[in-house]
Amino acid sequence: MKRFVSRLLSLMLVACLFLTTGCSLLSSRTLLSGDYQQDTVYVIDNLSNAIALPDDDPNKTENQAEAGALISEYVSRYRRKPKLAGSASFMTMATALNGLAGHYTSYPNRPLPQRLKDRLEQEFKQAKIALKRESAA
Repeated sequence: MKRFVSRLLSLMLVACLFLTTGCSLLSSRTLLSGDYQQDTVYVIDNLSNAIALPDDDPNKTENQAEAGALISEYVSRYRRKPKLAGSASFMTMATALNGLAGHYTSYPNRPLPQRLKDRLEQEFKQAKIALKRESAA
């Protein structure tokens, strides 16, 4: 009887482990396609829209959370690829994304300063120019 209970318990634990792992894999959705150039333009467009939102927008905190998730996914996906990580477009994007993520982390309730908005717009433009140059090469 003792052996039966221990086997049943271990079987239930294994079943729980498989169910939780399977459910977490199903719920993990990706925002990016895997194509570096498309993803970079997608990130720039989404973050530009998030930055342009007025400070009194009721969805501001939700957009900040989505922007943080998008930044994290983009950087974690492409920083591991040596060819891309050394490119001018990625380095410019990483600089911009670090600045924005740093502000969202340090000052989640404060609006973005105009200086930071201007710098981000400039870096996003530079990243798009670098992307075009890299795709032509």
